[in-house]
Amino acid sequence: MHTYRKLMTKIGIHAILIVTLIAVIFPVYYAITMATHTHRDAYAFPPKLIPGKQFFQNVKEAWRRIAMTTLLKNSLIIAITVAFGKIVFSIAAAFAFTHFNFRGNWILFPLTMVTQMMPLPVRVIPLYRMMAQLNWLNSYKALTVPYLASTTGIILFRQFYMTVPVELADAARVDGATPLQYLWKILLPLSWINVAALLVIEFIYMWNEYLWPNIAITSSKMRIAQMGLRMLYTSERGVAEWNIIMAGTLIIMLPPLIVLILFRKQFSEGIAMQTTK
Repeated sequence: MHTYRKLMTKIGIHAILIVTLIAVIFPVYYAITMATHTHRDAYAFPPKLIPGKQFFQNVKEAWRRIAMTTLLKNSLIIAITVAFGKIVFSIAAAFAFTHFNFRGNWILFPLTMVTQMMPLPVRVIPLYRMMAQLNWLNSYKALTVPYLASTTGIILFRQFYMTVPVELADAARVDGATPLQYLWKILLPLSWINVAALLVIEFIYMWNEYLWPNIAITSSKMRIAQMGLRMLYTSERGVAEWNIIMAGTLIIMLPPLIVLILFRKQFSEGIAMQTTK
C-alpha cells in the first residue's frame, strides 16, 4: 500500500511538471511556428502548428520594415552601458556600506531601500522635465543615466560582502594594501558570480524597457528594439501581420537569450547564494 501511494505521488508530480513545461514552451513554439507561415496561413483556423517555409522571408521583411540594425544597436548600447554602470556603482556603494564607518551610515542604506518603493512611472514627469532642462532628450544619456543607480545591485553585493571574513581585510591592511587595492585585488575576484548575476538581470531588464524610452525618444535614429516591435503592429496591409510580428519578436528576443545562456551557470549560482543567506 505504501509503495502504491509512493508510485502515485511520483506519477502526479511528473504529470504536473509535464503540464507546466508544456504551458511554458507552447507559446514560444507557437511564435516560432507563426513566423514560418504566410500571412494567409497565420490567420488559418484551426491554427497551423506545423512549421511552414516562409521563415527567412518573414525575418527579412521584419528587418526591412523597422530598420532593425539601428534598433538593435541602440538597445545593445543602452543595455550594456546600464548593466556595467550599475555593477560599478553597486560594488562601490556596497563596499562603502560594509567596510567604512561614516556619519549617517545607519540611515543612508535604509534610504536607498525607499527608492524601491518609487518605480519609474511615479517619477516620469519630474524626470522628463529634468532631462528637458539638461537638453538630454533624444540621446543615450536620457536612456542610461536615470537607470545607473541600482538598489537591487547594492543589496546583492552588500549581502555578499557581509559574509567575507573581517580578518581578510585586516590581513590586506597589514600587507599595506589600500582600500581600493583590497577591493580590486581581493573582493572583486570573489564577486564574479554576483557580477554575472546582476549583469544578466540588468541587461534583460533594460532590453525590455519600453515606457521611459517611448517618452524620452522621438527621433527615429534613437529608437530601441521594443519600440520597433510596437511599430510592426502597424501593418502595410491594414491588419496585423502576425507572421511578420512573430519573426521580429524572435529577432529581438535573441540578444537577451544569448546573454542568459552564456551566464546561466553564474546567474543560477548568484541567485542561489543570495537565497541561502
